Amino acid sequence: MADWVVWAIVAVGLAVGEIFTPGLFFLGPVAAAAVLAGFTALVGGGVVIQLIVFILGALAALAFLRPIARAHLRMPTRTRTGTSALVGRKALVLQRVDDHQGLVRIGGEEWTARSYFDGQTIDAGLSVEVAKIEGATALVFDREVVAQ
Repeated sequence: MADWVVWAIVAVGLAVGEIFTPGLFFLGPVAAAAVLAGFTALVGGGVVIQLIVFILGALAALAFLRPIARAHLRMPTRTRTGTSALVGRKALVLQRVDDHQGLVRIGGEEWTARSYFDGQTIDAGLSVEVAKIEGATALVFDREVVAQ
């Protein structure tokens, strides 16, 4: 079997392993190094050169790509977009919020709302916090009641 085929099999195996270990981002960079080693084999590099390319490629990928990927996993709230950017924000209750219905203003937009905690009723005029967005409905809670 040709060396480049072996490296291709190794790269695919590592990539599949990365898929089944989300959040670690360890096997993906090593798979990229296996692709580089396979390319080296394809252009005629010897086994020693292939191993050197693989080791250096893996170290470089882990040193440079892994920190970038892990930083993106821990994205702070203020850089989130879409509905996930609304989670944790304050909202003003416009119409009484309970388990089934309500209306709040988040920023300058009005959202239908429900209470995040079963049985919690929040009267109009109070400030609440957005716990979750489900479709077009904000699930909110009164922080002061929860703190007690």
